[in-house]
Amino acid sequence: MHDPEDAGFENEPLDPDDVLWARGVDYIAGWRDATDAGSALEGALTAAGVDTTGLMWQASTAADGAGRLRVVLPAAAARDVAALVRAVARLGKAG
Repeated sequence: MHDPEDAGFENEPLDPDDVLWARGVDYIAGWRDATDAGSALEGALTAAGVDTTGLMWQASTAADGAGRLRVVLPAAAARDVAALVRAVARLGKAG
């Protein structure tokens, strides 16, 4: 998992919605959902044979508490993911 304190995301502009929390919104559940989604994505990519070296992801929440996941892929991994999606799309059309 990507460490949110790592330099990979440090040069982002401040988004007030990312730091202002509203009373009664369950931000922890959203963050947990995004964290689980990041782990699931990384596991699925690894299982599909995609080299996840250099993969970075960061879980966060939107202002409404919904989980958000930022993913950074090396170009080679992005091409592999694109090929996988195209292959799945072809299977769907053939079936």
